[in-house]
Amino acid sequence: MLIIPAIDIKEGQCVRLKQGLMEEVTVYSNAPATMARKWISQGARRLHLVDLDGAVQGRPVNGSAIRDIVSEVDGKVPVQLGGGVRDLKTIQEYLDIGISNVVLGTAAVKNLRFVEEACSTFQGQIMLGIDAKNGRVAIDGWATETSRDAAELAKRYEGMGVEAIIYTDISRDGMGSGINAAATGSLAKATNIPIIASGGLKNLDDVRTLSVHEQDGVCGVIAGRALYEGSLGLLDAQKLSDELSGGI
Repeated sequence: MLIIPAIDIKEGQCVRLKQGLMEEVTVYSNAPATMARKWISQGARRLHLVDLDGAVQGRPVNGSAIRDIVSEVDGKVPVQLGGGVRDLKTIQEYLDIGISNVVLGTAAVKNLRFVEEACSTFQGQIMLGIDAKNGRVAIDGWATETSRDAAELAKRYEGMGVEAIIYTDISRDGMGSGINAAATGSLAKATNIPIIASGGLKNLDDVRTLSVHEQDGVCGVIAGRALYEGSLGLLDAQKLSDELSGGI
């Protein structure tokens, strides 16, 4: 199970939000590319980027910061990116600059046909972001809560070639309150698409708890505030995860 550092970008800065609220923001760096370099130096095997402004506005906003990160990474590790992706042209542009996987969130809820076309056109490079609050899917940068059930939505996309689903428990995101391993494991059991957990990862105990669900299809977990504030060390977390997986 991979421990995947998150670099969330708002107004060109590396930040973390609490429960997805744009006004509840903590700035960790004015140079997101520097954070990418830091995580790679500490053993990151993949990075997770989010254009937060893009997610709200429905179009790419932080292109300059994203390009700087990709340039800094220089192919050393895969980089996945979500936030504001609503059309094939945007996906192509991100892949062209070196993004490995593009994450569709709001579009995945609103437009089944678009997801089908994206998976067909860019095979192996499309992920879905399913963000849930109280078990219900939220869209538009988490501003709108729908009546859709997360597991129901995930099953809808089986067989399309989705590379992975990033499942975020919004109530725990940025709170450092612990990962919702039970809900993540339940979703993994409900679909044959690999699941990447997100939201609330706090410490090594969370890594242990979540790793139990690796056999159900949980292949990674995104780490944000815990890494930035030091309650979790990337090197130690990945080492523990490898040991619990039987080594790599």
